Amino acid sequence: MQPSYQPASIEQQAQQHWDSRQAFRATRQSGKPKYYCLSMFPYPSGKLHMGHVRNYTIGDVLARWHKMRGYNVLQPMGWDAFGLPAENAAIANKVPPAKWTDDNIAYMKQQLKSLGFAIDWSRELATCKPDYYKWNQWLFLRMLEKGIAYKKTQVVNWDPVDQTVLANEQVIDGRGWRTGALVEKREIPGYYFGITQLAEELLTDLDKLPGWPERVKTMQANWIGKSVGVRFAFTHDIRDASGVPINDGKLWVFTTRADTIMGVTFCAVAAEHPLAAHAAQNNPVLAAFIDKCKHGSVMEADIATMEKEGVDTGLKVVHPLTGEQVPVWVANYVLMSYGDGAVMAVPAHDERDFEFAKKFGLPIKQSIQIPPNPPFAKGGEMCGTAGNPTLKKGGEGGISPFTTDHWQEWYATKDGVCINSGKYTGLASEQAVDAIATDLATKDLGEKKVQWRLRDWGISRFSTMA
Repeated sequence: MQPSYQPASIEQQAQQHWDSRQAFRATRQSGKPKYYCLSMFPYPSGKLHMGHVRNYTIGDVLARWHKMRGYNVLQPMGWDAFGLPAENAAIANKVPPAKWTDDNIAYMKQQLKSLGFAIDWSRELATCKPDYYKWNQWLFLRMLEKGIAYKKTQVVNWDPVDQTVLANEQVIDGRGWRTGALVEKREIPGYYFGITQLAEELLTDLDKLPGWPERVKTMQANWIGKSVGVRFAFTHDIRDASGVPINDGKLWVFTTRADTIMGVTFCAVAAEHPLAAHAAQNNPVLAAFIDKCKHGSVMEADIATMEKEGVDTGLKVVHPLTGEQVPVWVANYVLMSYGDGAVMAVPAHDERDFEFAKKFGLPIKQSIQIPPNPPFAKGGEMCGTAGNPTLKKGGEGGISPFTTDHWQEWYATKDGVCINSGKYTGLASEQAVDAIATDLATKDLGEKKVQWRLRDWGISRFSTMA
């Protein structure tokens, strides 16, 4: 026995022995139980790093363990090699993209082989090769036929350096995660997978995942984001240059708090909304603000904490139940990608709207109050159905009175009673939602609706789909 381990010689001999015996090749008819171990294919950037080593070691341990237990194991390897970053890197290095990619694959393949992983190299593939991507295209065409995939125009995050679309998570402080370039919000046509068609199934099937950590299932449920509310329209007679009413004369919004509709004092739209674009044509201040918003963060967590900013469009829409004129603002906390890109603003009962109204001197109209002797404040303790953190000790009278001086948590209660709400005054919040939804439906201006945080999956980054 050698006194020390000599990896350069010992491992090379072992690997040559495995290769000569095709030790890791999966056979089609072995009579053994099958085990398929697929790790994420690497992007052929040029060299492996320790993250690759960690990732493929985990998969290799599983593959070898199952092989030792008598399974017919298939552990393949491929190369995620058909992306715009590869093409841009090749251009930057003044090398043809095909040569750049093939050279990187050859080098990284030798690195992987030197690690001794139990990979069936007879099944190696590269996504940039026609014999692979022809099946991508075939499958995509079938999806188009079935309506699973479709084409539409939508506002996206555009990296001007990589010349590609970025997911929200790939935009950090307004810049592309790879290039550091200022990201632009552009409205461009693209292909999408209609995964929202499966939103309900995706949510309910989380309960069919035994062994998954609850925190992961909760995270997924929040990402899918089911919201039950009312979608309704403010009407208007705002027309484009050709005299056609914009969006058929309706500003659509979605709310989970229809019970507060009588407290609306303004509407806020995203920078990309058609009404914003229309108003900006003759308003340089608004146009500059819209341009600023297009380079801002798109992460919901960032938007929730950023300073609220906005500009009055000078436009007004009509409240569907009161007939009042409601001003329209462009606000940086409204996302075009969520719902219809517009919100009804109720400063008295929404903290974001409250901040915005205080900053710009907009009216704050209370339309919900805590009922007398609320069950959740019994005995003065924070208990029961509301669990509202501002319900202080002392029972009745333990709730601070409404004031526009500062925000209080109870303003957002969903267990209140309508006040200052015309015919709905005195109704509990849940009753008011039903009554308001019915009245909006009668006017053909709204209905109850389920909305999802989940968005259809944009796939236009894939060159084979272009």
